[in-house]
Amino acid sequence: MALKAVLVSDVPNLDHVSESPTTLRSSSRLPLNESARESSQSSKFTVIGHRGKGMNTLASPDPRLKIVKENTVLSFNEAGRFPVDFVEFDVQVTKDGCPVVFHDNFILTDEGKRVTDLHLENSFLTGPRKIRARRKMFSWNVEHDDPLCTLQEVFLKVHSRLGFNIELKFDDHVAYGEEELVQTLQTILRVVFELGNERPILFSSFHPDAAHLMRKLQSKYPVFFLTNGGNEAYSDERRNSLDEAIKHCVASQLHGIVSEVRGVFRNPSLIPRIKEFNLCLLTYGQLNNVAEAVYMQHLMGIDGVIVDLVQEITEAVSDFAGDGDDDSFQTDADGKQRPAPGPSSHSGSSPSC
Repeated sequence: MALKAVLVSDVPNLDHVSESPTTLRSSSRLPLNESARESSQSSKFTVIGHRGKGMNTLASPDPRLKIVKENTVLSFNEAGRFPVDFVEFDVQVTKDGCPVVFHDNFILTDEGKRVTDLHLENSFLTGPRKIRARRKMFSWNVEHDDPLCTLQEVFLKVHSRLGFNIELKFDDHVAYGEEELVQTLQTILRVVFELGNERPILFSSFHPDAAHLMRKLQSKYPVFFLTNGGNEAYSDERRNSLDEAIKHCVASQLHGIVSEVRGVFRNPSLIPRIKEFNLCLLTYGQLNNVAEAVYMQHLMGIDGVIVDLVQEITEAVSDFAGDGDDDSFQTDADGKQRPAPGPSSHSGSSPSC
């Protein structure tokens, strides 16, 4: 497909995205690792699957957002059928010390239960596997269901080709002490160090102190600071703007920023500053399901995007990024690309800018 020139006026309103967004094509090849601090320039553009093959938006009329349950082994492997390098998912630690993959702070069944108050054996796996969880008063009904899972299961059951963008999930309404944060992060790291092998991995977190501590606790994997980019106000000033995110990354020697995309579009002049500090810049948000918005980011020098519409975005990005001839994938009769047999194209590297 031939891409036309894109003007800022072509990009949809930053506060409204159509329920049927236009789409893109991406064979993301942004290997992020410790060398990310040494080289911030890359011609590659990364596409990361949000919670696997996409977040479940149960209230949306778009059926593509309800195909497979998010943050499950099935969703991660479904995303891996397309040329993405990474899947993003949320990790919390249960009361008995098991890292589990789940986004929301609460599991809504007959009664709300905080994930971090659950015990693995008698609650998390046996309960949600037998009942359908609810999300914000919507039945969590998807076309292809799959059990909730532990971090260990994800490492063991997800295709080794896929990199992991592990979001360190903490409740915005809970005050965490340093000791509690360190204990949680060390619990997660034990699983990652045991099972990570050569898989590309990066950590990210909206919690400024968690990101800072993860950077101090290990140096093998890059750590990114997640920010809403100024679209919402928080009591912690470090979370309130892209400019504050830059300051926090520099002070904590983090490797990059993951910003809500509107924060970047509203402050494009900060992109060169981010690059000056050798920081990688990724984005997330609904606009990343819109072809023109992703293409604009490619032109602006943003390093990659986290997306829900994995198939459409990977198809479009490979058109404009010139990676359509990637031989690490083969095309099936149904037109879907799947990892080709043989060694992974990653060669053990994590994402790098």
